[in-house]
Amino acid sequence: MDPPAPSNPEPEDPSSDLAQAFRDLAKGEHTASVMERQLTALERKIDGLLAAAESQAEPAGNTKAETANRASATPLSAPK
Repeated sequence: MDPPAPSNPEPEDPSSDLAQAFRDLAKGEHTASVMERQLTALERKIDGLLAAAESQAEPAGNTKAETANRASATPLSAPK
């Protein structure tokens, strides 16, 4: 035998659904803003690390353009 369907004595208020949707949207916007700030900070750290690694790995007398050209011409090998 099937269980009885739940009775809902009062119809749902559409305005409360809309208000909840706006609250959820505001929470999502806030979360997205926080994540964007964190990603921006992470990008800055990565850029700093890359710049430091490039300056340490760059042999004396080579320009950044020469180093970049060599790096882009070197194919990546597949992990073994």
